[in-house]
Amino acid sequence: MTNSATEQFTMYTTPWCGYCKRLKSQLSREGITIHEVNIEEHPEAAETVMRVNGGNQTVPTLVFSDGAAMTNPSLAQVRQKLAELS
Repeated sequence: MTNSATEQFTMYTTPWCGYCKRLKSQLSREGITIHEVNIEEHPEAAETVMRVNGGNQTVPTLVFSDGAAMTNPSLAQVRQKLAELS
């Protein structure tokens, strides 16, 4: 994967989220760079997360360039979505 993946999705996280840390580590090992937004520091980002998760602030939430969202996806799911966007 190239750095163009950065523009393909935003990953909404919190600093204390173990699932976020795991997915970030997996993506990093695959060479997939992320645009990360901490929802605790950016209230507008928390609103985005709540909108795609039925009112819940569930992280990690990824929102892709085509508007699709995934909540706590696997690495395989992210790779598949990025392949679709390529």
